[in-house]
Amino acid sequence: MKPETLPSRTVSPTRSFMTLVLIELWERFGYYGMQALIVYYMVQRLGFNDERANLVWSAAAALIYVAPAIGGWIGDKVLGTKRTAVLGAMILTVGYALMAVPTENTWFLFCALGVVVVGNGLFKPNNANLVRKNYEGDDSKIDSAFTIYYMSVNVGSTFSMLATPWIKDYVNATYGGELGWHVAFAVCSVGLVLGLFNVALMRHTIHHLGSPPDRAPLDYGKLAMVLGGGVIVAGASAVILEYQALARAFVYIAGIVVLGIFVHLIRKSAASERSGLIAALVLTLQTVFFFIFYQQMSTSLSLFALRNVDLDFSLFGMHLFDWSPAQFQALNAIWIMVLSPVLAWIYTRAGKSGKDLSIAAKFALGFSVVAVGFFIYGVAGQFAVGGKTSSWIMIWGYGFYSLGELLVSGLGLAMIARYVPERMSGFMMGAYYVGTGISQYLGGVVANYASVPQNLVDPVQTLPIYTSLFNKLGMGAVACTLLALAVLPLLRKLTAVHQSHS
Repeated sequence: MKPETLPSRTVSPTRSFMTLVLIELWERFGYYGMQALIVYYMVQRLGFNDERANLVWSAAAALIYVAPAIGGWIGDKVLGTKRTAVLGAMILTVGYALMAVPTENTWFLFCALGVVVVGNGLFKPNNANLVRKNYEGDDSKIDSAFTIYYMSVNVGSTFSMLATPWIKDYVNATYGGELGWHVAFAVCSVGLVLGLFNVALMRHTIHHLGSPPDRAPLDYGKLAMVLGGGVIVAGASAVILEYQALARAFVYIAGIVVLGIFVHLIRKSAASERSGLIAALVLTLQTVFFFIFYQQMSTSLSLFALRNVDLDFSLFGMHLFDWSPAQFQALNAIWIMVLSPVLAWIYTRAGKSGKDLSIAAKFALGFSVVAVGFFIYGVAGQFAVGGKTSSWIMIWGYGFYSLGELLVSGLGLAMIARYVPERMSGFMMGAYYVGTGISQYLGGVVANYASVPQNLVDPVQTLPIYTSLFNKLGMGAVACTLLALAVLPLLRKLTAVHQSHS
């Protein structure tokens, strides 16, 4: 293969950005289509109890988010940012295809999830890093671009989280049996095929983007090593998912290692880089707290929708349609699509007038809004009839939660892009995802405070179990808001020092 040259920019940043957004959209289509069903699949199809299903999925989510720490380094130093992103998308296609195989064998499921771990680890940090490179040096554009990029995640996830539960129900009802689960997982794989086809068609728009290895011929020896390492990681992930003690130990060790690396890099960095790295560390720790709340969407909130939410959606007393319990997760993505353009416009306008809030202030505001969302879920019992609460509780709860998510998680990548030196950006993108992965697992641990015994089916009895947890989560989000406000002065000082050296 001939070396890929990275010519001077001849393509507008907007066109390059659209190519990156579209592959992200299809990748998230696959991931969230799978996420919408995975806990239900384990509980309803494989017979797992709530506690095991929550922890298995949370451990898988943790591994999926930890893997980019290695994938970012591979993109920076080994294969190239662009090549690694495309390779990751190919591996994800295989992972979802494996989940489409109609078997009840739990080891097969865990191995398929292991392949997804590898694919996500290679794709996620590198595609985000390409967005960073596309808008290098323009902070207000970076905030706006990553907000729209985050919206692309939710365009893909909206369609898949609405589609896969419907496909599963339709196939099962039409043909009998349980084949619908696997057909739905197959649709996730097809989404990645479409995404890769789109990249092939539009590859000229990102020709100028990449890291130094992208400029050299592909080293097939290094590619073989990466693929061999991926096989090992996939197998190890399957073992970790089977044995929860291993999962717990792995997640905690990963947290300690990444924190240690962060501290080492801060100590060894140049004085001009140190303040930005410290600010990134503080904001990353805040993000860890946020994703504990985020993980409830696919665990406690998902099971709450199954057992304690009226699936009838009515407006002014008129029945419109019935939800599938899994489809409530799409509310998160729908709200984010509605709110993202508004926030992106506000950020750009405020940046031009010099009145934009700092990322740290946006984090504090985000936690306060998340608190409102969980308090709405917490009052669900006040609107319940026979243990079933209104669909509107889910709609408005997800609305406030989603606004908080945009203010915290939606700017997490922008925070790395703004504060971290370019030579560390791939690794730091990965480190950010490691923090996310740790909190995904912790979120599963928290969700288990609302685990319902398998023989308990009365909604009147299960409702207070969930609302008690949601009220506690609301109080936790209030505490996070106060903590974020407390560190604001420090972050303002660090940001000022960082900007003076930029």
